[in-house]
Amino acid sequence: MQQESLPDILDHGLQVVFCGINPGVDAAAAGHHFLGRGNRFWPVLHLAGFTPQLIAPRDDRSVLGYGLGLTVAVARPTRGADEILGEEFARAASALLDKLEWYRPRCIAFLGKAAYQGITGKRQVEWGEQAERLGGARVWILPNPSGLNRGFPLERLVEAYAALKRSL
Repeated sequence: MQQESLPDILDHGLQVVFCGINPGVDAAAAGHHFLGRGNRFWPVLHLAGFTPQLIAPRDDRSVLGYGLGLTVAVARPTRGADEILGEEFARAASALLDKLEWYRPRCIAFLGKAAYQGITGKRQVEWGEQAERLGGARVWILPNPSGLNRGFPLERLVEAYAALKRSL
């Protein structure tokens, strides 16, 4: 039996939609994005200036009030993103593009290169803003805030996310 995925937190005309790779099993079971204790998304979002206070995962829907949304590239929950198969990204690409065209956010920010590469098929990508648009939205690639991403300490995550915030 396949576990339920996380519901998107989307609305029309958002400033930024943050797109994770896929939901963790625990986050999907609880129904809240970025639930893991080691996940740094919520502190980084606050420290980068997107929210005036630290949001708890259980209050994830409150991001809509700040012009922000949340979605995932692949809906299937896993224990680790390395469990996602290439064909899952290919199948998910059209659904993500449909969401972008429907909701028309100003920007989509992929959290990690893997989600963007999987959705677009591009292999060579750099951090930051991309030249292309998806569904009319500007595209940014930000480091994944997972606690497993040891290549990016908190300060570097905040710098990367703050660059996006300044560009809006």
